[in-house]
Amino acid sequence: MYYFSKSLKADFDEIIPIMQEKLLQQGFGVLTEIDMQQKLKEKLNVDIQKYKIFGVCNPPLAYKALQAEDKVGLLLPCKVVVQEIAHGTVEISALDPKSAMAIVNGGEELISVASDATALLKKVIDNL
Repeated sequence: MYYFSKSLKADFDEIIPIMQEKLLQQGFGVLTEIDMQQKLKEKLNVDIQKYKIFGVCNPPLAYKALQAEDKVGLLLPCKVVVQEIAHGTVEISALDPKSAMAIVNGGEELISVASDATALLKKVIDNL
């Protein structure tokens, strides 16, 4: 599986700052936030559920990954999605860095970095 996720009984807008705090506790900062509900309404005039994509980065791990393979930036930052499944139910998903890095020939150092990132992101989601 290329991602891992967790469903929660929670309010969409209230879970986001909690998730961001859990990310910070594991050394990740949010670099980007894309509100897909807003963008698709704006660009296509379609309605979807609340859905945000976060680009998150753990700088020491990103540095190690770039040292192992300079084109790995094409796969950075890590992605986390928060989506409203139903009113009062939210799913938080993260792209598994090990799966993403499987397409790269970065050697054992890159595999190690991806494994570390996977473990940290799993902690974030497990602790929500």
